[in-house]
Amino acid sequence: MPAFQYLHLDVFSSRPFEGNQLAVFPDAASLDPSLMPRIAREINFSETTFVLGPGAAGTDVRMRIFTPGAEVPIAGHPTVGTTFALAELGRVAPSRDTLTFDLAAGPTPVALQWEGGRLAFAWMTQPRPVYSAASVGAAALADALGIAVAEVAPGGLPIEVGSSGVPFLFVPVASRDAVDAVRPRPDRVSAVCAAAGRHVDGLFVFAATSPAADGISAWSRMFAPDIGVFEDPATGIASGPLGGYLVRHGLAPAASTEAPLVSVQGARMGRPSRIHIAVDTEGGTVSRVRVGGTAVCVARGEFAVP
Repeated sequence: MPAFQYLHLDVFSSRPFEGNQLAVFPDAASLDPSLMPRIAREINFSETTFVLGPGAAGTDVRMRIFTPGAEVPIAGHPTVGTTFALAELGRVAPSRDTLTFDLAAGPTPVALQWEGGRLAFAWMTQPRPVYSAASVGAAALADALGIAVAEVAPGGLPIEVGSSGVPFLFVPVASRDAVDAVRPRPDRVSAVCAAAGRHVDGLFVFAATSPAADGISAWSRMFAPDIGVFEDPATGIASGPLGGYLVRHGLAPAASTEAPLVSVQGARMGRPSRIHIAVDTEGGTVSRVRVGGTAVCVARGEFAVP
């Protein structure tokens, strides 16, 4: 029975047992593709990645990404985490400053920052986010989330669908306490996502916060029961559009990689994740988003397949 090596990383954290768990199969080129979703369900992390060797022209690494319930074309914590896994294995030299993944969504560059020969930080450039109004009301969302209607869309902030390759329903709420108080009802979360006006993969709840005290720009949670993720400790591919939302609606300034916005996600789960977000603008329009963070390898193992 063949065995495939994998690494277990905690992503968007520099400390073990925090952040978002990720399984990375660095040598999956010979793995039967039909087994990939089954392995992802068996491991049951938010995502599992399979590295398939060199990418197409202009890219370095071909990769597929699976949640327990679906394959996704692009994702944040798997891209950042797999970058750290490849560096951990010595497959990315410290002389490199960029690694480009060949994903289903297209070439995806990651900028690398090194310290003492070890990868210290990775910045993923995401597709420019697009937004549309969501045809779902505050009452239905409050019911799905188990919070008071008055907590949803404070000050008339819009409820929107935003996407950098994977669409999410973005729901602003009044405070960190309101975010933490959410008790989602999976069937109703699925219903409001279906009613949003276009297909969405998950519901992203957040509160904009003043970063003056602790450097945090947003306090967030994400629920995606339709793709097998009841709650996600860190959702990098939603964090770029989150940063764009904050900037577009005057809740945060445009931000660079040197002075980024920071979203904390997963705290209510006991797996706090710090997701750094850079947002560029041109003429008042969001022109580029980048999402960055760290990761730590906590285990290695092998997976026997039939």
